[in-house]
This record gives sequence, structure tokens and C-alpha cells, in this order.
Amino acid sequence: MNLGVGNLGGEPQMRTVNLKPDRPTVAEALSRLEHQLAGASRRGEATLKLVHGYGSTGVGGDIRLALQRRLMELVRDGQIQDCIFGEDWSKSNDRAWRLLKTQPHLKDDADLGRNNRGITIVVLKAA
Repeated sequence: MNLGVGNLGGEPQMRTVNLKPDRPTVAEALSRLEHQLAGASRRGEATLKLVHGYGSTGVGGDIRLALQRRLMELVRDGQIQDCIFGEDWSKSNDRAWRLLKTQPHLKDDADLGRNNRGITIVVLKAA
């Protein structure tokens, strides 16, 4: 599921995880989310980009909504630091800008400023 590319320059990279390559059910997508977050935490990763899609009808799919709900619960419960939905992933968003100041390499992310509702940036808790 990892679509990320290694970095030769030594700067930490944000790993991209595709949660929807085979059109999973909502329950399967949520299970994949939990598995990926646990693995990222064990590896000490700072951020993940989740690709969850926007729904085949273009009005916001069930997987997207369920994942966003779960991520907000994890933020509220202190299990992850933050999550930034794709529509907010821009330099003009205060939360995104704070993250970009602490991890400036993320300014090179191809989805930054593109209003991509099919992704979410997850900020993991510092070890």
C-alpha cells in the first residue's frame, strides 16, 4: 500500500498510503487506517499522506467521511497530533502553515494548495 518514494537527500519524507486501491468497504478502510497508523508510529514517522478518495459520485464518499470522523476522534483522544483534510492542505490554512514551518520539506508536496478532497495529512505524535 505504500506509494512513497525514498529520499536521497536525507530529509524526512511524508509517506503516502493508498487506502483504497481495491475499493474496500468502510470497515476494511478503517482497519487499514489503524494498521498504517500503528506501523507509522512504530517507525517514528512524523507525517503520513492518506489517499482515501472523494467518492465515485463526486459528492464525498462514505470511506472519506468515516476516515475523517475516525481521525478527528484520534486527535480528540490524543492518539495523533492532528489531521489536515485535503481541502485545507494549503499555505493559507493556519494548521497547515504551522506544520509546514516545522517540516518545511512538506512544501514540496504535490497536493499542497490543490484542494484535493481525496487525501488527508496525518500528523503523528512525537515520540
